[in-house]
Amino acid sequence: MPSNKPILISGAGLASLLLAQSLRQSSIPFLLFERDTSFTFRAQGYRLRLSTEGLDAIESVLPPDLWTRFWAACGKTGGAGFTAFDAISGSTTEHVVPESLSSRGGKIVGIARGDMRRLFADGLEDAIEWGRHVTGYELTSSGVRALFADGTKSVEGAMLVGGEGIYSKVARQVSNGALKVYDTGARGIHGQAPSTAFRGLGEGVFRVRDGSRPEGSVFIITNVRPGDMDDPDVQFGWTMGGQPGVIKAPNDDYSIVGKKAADIAKALTKDWHPRFRPLFEQMDEAEAAFWKITCSTPSGVPEWPNEPRVTVIGDAVHSMTPAGGIGANTAVRDSALLGRLLREAGGYAPGVTAEYEKQMRVYASQAVHISYTTATGQFGVLIDEKTSPTV
Repeated sequence: MPSNKPILISGAGLASLLLAQSLRQSSIPFLLFERDTSFTFRAQGYRLRLSTEGLDAIESVLPPDLWTRFWAACGKTGGAGFTAFDAISGSTTEHVVPESLSSRGGKIVGIARGDMRRLFADGLEDAIEWGRHVTGYELTSSGVRALFADGTKSVEGAMLVGGEGIYSKVARQVSNGALKVYDTGARGIHGQAPSTAFRGLGEGVFRVRDGSRPEGSVFIITNVRPGDMDDPDVQFGWTMGGQPGVIKAPNDDYSIVGKKAADIAKALTKDWHPRFRPLFEQMDEAEAAFWKITCSTPSGVPEWPNEPRVTVIGDAVHSMTPAGGIGANTAVRDSALLGRLLREAGGYAPGVTAEYEKQMRVYASQAVHISYTTATGQFGVLIDEKTSPTV
């Protein structure tokens, strides 16, 4: 019989929050545990391009009023489609028509990660317990408890969902180490600037690549929507990446945010073409943040003995490089799928996690493969599943 105990969710990222929205719509009790102390604790990251599958998953979960607000917050970009530039000369090196990237109405749809997280959290505030770092779980005779870094335990839940990202302790425990996230050695920096700084690009999705460095190339990816390019109060984001060894943090400390990260981005782009310089000269230094380019097992999401009361979603089970822009879209598909299965079962029931994992492995393995193979060309990364380091 379905249980009245809450579904416990570790992490309050995009996948976790969307799953919570699904549970709320189904009147299934839940609790979220987030290690940060608030949503403003860390930089919120770059702009996400939403695929047809991602948008369908989100719309299937959000209530109509929240979906309307979410859709209104998305940028709908038509214009030039995808264009690649040489960072030094400013010349065009590649162009792809909009239809191949569009997801709805012939438009490329994107939204800032921070805006997406804020909207997904709407109405969930009372269910989030802040400053709760989940380090594992223990099964009970009729449920499961989350274990916290301070030595305490959660209330007993009917099920635990690990959605705490690439460092997920829940993923490691439930899979007995089968789930691995490889450190590709490539690094990046997230940045934001007033929309007016993007006028030199115009509307569209862009990649700007600098291949002049002997140690390897560096690039940025950005999505510029129309309508806001004359409003200095609106910010657009860009994502910088570099081949292994190109982007380095002081003392190898990739937790650095703010001016120190911004200064490195400015130094790397000081010789770029004038049309791209405003993105860095006018950047909001407080929003700059390093990130590691990681990837789950390239051969696909591994199998592990199913634990009926514990499963994982999002980056905890299938971390991807930014190549292809499909990581977040795959994560929200997890949320919609698991939420639907729980709704159909009336809450936790034996077999739910097994069915979710069976279906998830198919589309997630395909997505990881696409992301990794694309990244081998773009970023020069190479993973050996036997010898490459893990995070």
